[in-house]
Amino acid sequence: MQPPGSRHTLSWLIFLASALAAIGWFFIPAFIIRPFRYQAPATLNLAMALRQHAPAVTLSAGIVCLVLAFVLWLASSGWRRIVIALVMVLVAFSAVMARMNYFEWMFHPIDMPQFEAEADSKLDAGEMILSVRFGQDARAYPIRAMAYHHILNDVVEGVPVAVTY
Repeated sequence: MQPPGSRHTLSWLIFLASALAAIGWFFIPAFIIRPFRYQAPATLNLAMALRQHAPAVTLSAGIVCLVLAFVLWLASSGWRRIVIALVMVLVAFSAVMARMNYFEWMFHPIDMPQFEAEADSKLDAGEMILSVRFGQDARAYPIRAMAYHHILNDVVEGVPVAVTY
């Protein structure tokens, strides 16, 4: 028979390991895939693989954490209950965020662009632009606007395009 404390120690270890898994599977890809930072191909592949499986892993780890949190809550008091509650908040946050495309929150695509004739444009002569031309239809997209939105959906000469920067 095990001493009473060892069962709780094992429960705490499994609880914390599951919590680290849930939190890590969300935060590691979020840390690696940061805008305006260099992302090496190997680390980007790792982040994308983690992100692909994060919904299932965070849910599984979250369920394990929830069951163990209930068991540990009954056997704990004081600061340990605070630790359990804080860890569960982070686990729940990670499980929810692993299912969302938070990059879309940062970079809002432009779905219905509006254009001006070149003569009416208020662009400075030295302003950088992205340009697309198909047949007789040409478009120019200012870099300063694209730097915020990063993607613009448009149709040029009847061809759907996604302009990115």
